[in-house]
Amino acid sequence: MTSFLRNCWHVAAFANELDADFLTRRLLDEPVLLLRTSGGTIAALDDHCPHRLVPLSIGKRVGDTVQCGYHGTVVGADGRCLRIPGQAHIPNNSATRTFPVLERFGLIWIWMGDPALADPSLVPNLFWLDDPHWVAAKGYVHMDADYRLVTDNLLDLSHETYIHQTSLGNREEESIAEFPAVVTIEDGRAVHARRDMAGIEAPPAWVAARATSGKIDRLQIASYQPPGINMTEAGHRQHGHGGDYATFGRVMHLLTPETATSTHYFFALARNYQIDDAALTQAIVDSTIATFTEDRFVLELQQKALTERGDDRVPSMAIALDGAAIQGRRLLEAALRREREDPKAVLRPQPIVPKLDMRDAEPALR
Repeated sequence: MTSFLRNCWHVAAFANELDADFLTRRLLDEPVLLLRTSGGTIAALDDHCPHRLVPLSIGKRVGDTVQCGYHGTVVGADGRCLRIPGQAHIPNNSATRTFPVLERFGLIWIWMGDPALADPSLVPNLFWLDDPHWVAAKGYVHMDADYRLVTDNLLDLSHETYIHQTSLGNREEESIAEFPAVVTIEDGRAVHARRDMAGIEAPPAWVAARATSGKIDRLQIASYQPPGINMTEAGHRQHGHGGDYATFGRVMHLLTPETATSTHYFFALARNYQIDDAALTQAIVDSTIATFTEDRFVLELQQKALTERGDDRVPSMAIALDGAAIQGRRLLEAALRREREDPKAVLRPQPIVPKLDMRDAEPALR
């Protein structure tokens, strides 16, 4: 049974990826061709020529059309066949399927379900990703793993002690797992896992970035809502001084299934300080990709084991650390069940309300 929600908006690309003639990407196990017309309109087409189903993407762009590389058939941005070499008549069934698509927050969003239900107001509000007072360090990682496994990983950050020992992890003597997460469900549509860690050493990446040393109070908040919207907030304060936590950014992990066993992982770490520091932004991108590559190594091994067993059920042995991930899976399954029972049901995103006050960020870096 499919694990894909269709009557909702999925991230298809970063907006700047459409600077090329066109972009092809498999989304929810369907091949899609994306392009921006000369007038700025975004189009998303089924990447099949209506003639013999050869991918349109093996052809070339001609103006605001795509010419098939097999027989030269020309398809417009609206999916209509406009020209067939050797004949004037265009058959009535010569259109290529199109998908509702829009650009918002520096992202291209696509609706893979019933096009009549594609409501732009249902796009999650991620305003800080293109707000002029913020800057976002954006990147992409491809993972040969089920997108649900990636969300499981993001909802249980205790793995940082073991997978990310040189960046985000603490020494095993101060294992993140020893500080229980408080898991809450918001309006039946989002799950949050908050972990407060008092009096522990700053992780290596924080020491390097902030010249921080000694004991700190560390805070992590992992949030998720179906199908693949994840946010991580991390804060710290000097141990023993109390007061508010300071944070250096807001990380969005935007997961779109490529297939049942592979994922498009779009990330963006937004900050509202030193927004003109391009070197800092690039350093954040590089370090984030390095960290997520460590996650990818483990998740792809996990996917391989699940594929070999012919079973996608995890965890096979539940432990306390699985609490948030299990709740996240339940929210997703409930949404999938609603869509199966009612083809007109749409996914209404929960407003994304950060828990940490970004006004504390800049002083923490001085």
